[in-house]
Amino acid sequence: MASAHQHTNKLIEEESPYLQQHAHNPVAWYPWGEEAFKKAIHEDKLIFLSIGYSTCHWCHVMERESFENEEVADFMNRHYVNIKVDREELPHIDRYFQDVYMLLNKRAGGWPLTIIMTPDRKPFYAATYLPPKNRYGRAGLLGMAQYLCETFREKRDNVYKSADSVVAAMQNLTTPQVKRRVAPPNASRLSGRFVKGVTRNYDPIHKGIGDAPKFPHATTLQTLLDIYRLTSDKKALKLAVDALEAMARGGIYDQIEGGFYRYSVDAMWLIPHFEKMLYTNAELIACYSDAWQVTQKALFAKVVRESVENMDARFLKEGLYYSASDAESDAEEGKYFIFGYDEAKEALLRNSFSQRDAEEVLAYYHIIPAGNFEGRNNPAVTDAPVPKRLEEARTILRAVRSQKHYPFIDYKIQTSWNALMIYGLFKASVIEPAYAKRAKERLDTLLGKLYIDGRLYHQIVLPNKPKIEGYLEDYAFLVSALIEAYQTHFERAYLDLAAALFHTAERKFHKKGKWLMSEDAFTSEATLYDTSYRSAPAVMLENGLKLSHLHEDTKEYAAVHAEIMSVAAELAEEPQNFPTLTGVRLQEQYGWTLLKAPSGLFLREDEKLHGIRYPYLLLKPSECEEIVACKMERCFAHAKNIEDIVEKIE
Repeated sequence: MASAHQHTNKLIEEESPYLQQHAHNPVAWYPWGEEAFKKAIHEDKLIFLSIGYSTCHWCHVMERESFENEEVADFMNRHYVNIKVDREELPHIDRYFQDVYMLLNKRAGGWPLTIIMTPDRKPFYAATYLPPKNRYGRAGLLGMAQYLCETFREKRDNVYKSADSVVAAMQNLTTPQVKRRVAPPNASRLSGRFVKGVTRNYDPIHKGIGDAPKFPHATTLQTLLDIYRLTSDKKALKLAVDALEAMARGGIYDQIEGGFYRYSVDAMWLIPHFEKMLYTNAELIACYSDAWQVTQKALFAKVVRESVENMDARFLKEGLYYSASDAESDAEEGKYFIFGYDEAKEALLRNSFSQRDAEEVLAYYHIIPAGNFEGRNNPAVTDAPVPKRLEEARTILRAVRSQKHYPFIDYKIQTSWNALMIYGLFKASVIEPAYAKRAKERLDTLLGKLYIDGRLYHQIVLPNKPKIEGYLEDYAFLVSALIEAYQTHFERAYLDLAAALFHTAERKFHKKGKWLMSEDAFTSEATLYDTSYRSAPAVMLENGLKLSHLHEDTKEYAAVHAEIMSVAAELAEEPQNFPTLTGVRLQEQYGWTLLKAPSGLFLREDEKLHGIRYPYLLLKPSECEEIVACKMERCFAHAKNIEDIVEKIE
């Protein structure tokens, strides 16, 4: 394979699909590791660190423009040690350097992330995408690299002074709860403050949170739904439902095949960044399932079914899910997904659609002669009447797509994101009961391939064996999925394993009052913010609450309560920035209700149980003759039939 290429670097030995993409760049890349670090020290060279992932559009652009540029590569190879990192493979390293970027630039970073470090790995410069040379007022990679290299040679003391100050600042970054201990707002104040905070950032015209680029924010919408179920706050419900409807009708949703793209580049939800991420779809499947429970809207059930089937069709391999698909095909963003007006119309006409019927479909999907994306069209639902032959039209448009290359799919299988998807499938079983069996099968497969001899791993690239040990998010999300499996199938082994993994994660990652992302030598604190997906430390707290109730263990509950109180300052002012943690605090304030009854009754009365409005309900098989409802330390209701106990719970 190497002999067929002009250049081959050290990444050829790596499993990561992203690193493999760069294995034939003229830039002499090294993977993150001792070989590169020792080379930098021995040759006294600056380190050029580039972090990205395989389905990142701007990562591809920077590769084509800069890393495949012979002039740039020649300079970088002579004067730098060049290191490539897959942020999905080493998320703790990415998290640390994203924080460095924020520190140096006073704004959030992204990918590709560009970091320059001293030979002993002290960062002093951070950027994102860089073209090969200066243009449009933007610094170019070559000029920047030359300038920093010259500065390092001539003003080394200044460079180290700057680098030392960055390292010191990073070491001094501590979470707010260490500095001040305050009581968290009570449930009523917290829910009201959360809704107000979301409202301040809400788009009243196009719906959803924020402006362009606009992300789904599934965990925020989930928390709004919980607040409505707890407090009957109609504003919370409207914010969530309006956003979910806008996304379901928008171009961020693949109207032809189902499934969500990662985000919309505009405020109208019309034009997405066309990559599809497993975690985006997993969290939205769970959120739309809960929204359907609350509203019974057929649109939400449709989105759930189509998204599940799209993930199964495109990402499923040997019972587990690949991580993402690219925005590009044939080096053109969105090429697979978009339609020319004439292309779509002619396909419909060829398949027995009349001129009028075809135009109705095109109008419905906002497929217009001028195009809505670079002269072509990304389908989105308009206010036009629903065409009579809509499903037939979708089949035809899928066939048009099938003539093109589907974008690259990153074939890493990650524990954390698969666990999110499995959790989503369990939640979606309220809409499609068969999903519960599907979720169980995938969970068992995940455990078989990534939980080996009592050790949890982060990822696997088939057919190889896993190598990277699990991070905090792998444990947190897997424990959550295991608890949901127990709630659905009532097999004690799932609960026991959930508890074992929970306590293992506490020992490995909870140090001096903080949650760390990994257990290795590179220390990165796990954030309580929900970033691309839910916060792993917040999910751990939720897991602790659930497990303590299922075990009816007051000591375990007291420990979780103390941990929640220790992070209270995070919720004092801007709880909308911490939607999962806000949910955890609400769970603790309102309390989980533990319903005890024979497991057969739970299975028979499944539909009635799903109809309970109160969101914090746990089921525990018991030999009780009656159905009993309990809070921590006390039982408050019992009844002979499910209808009576439901009424008492409500």
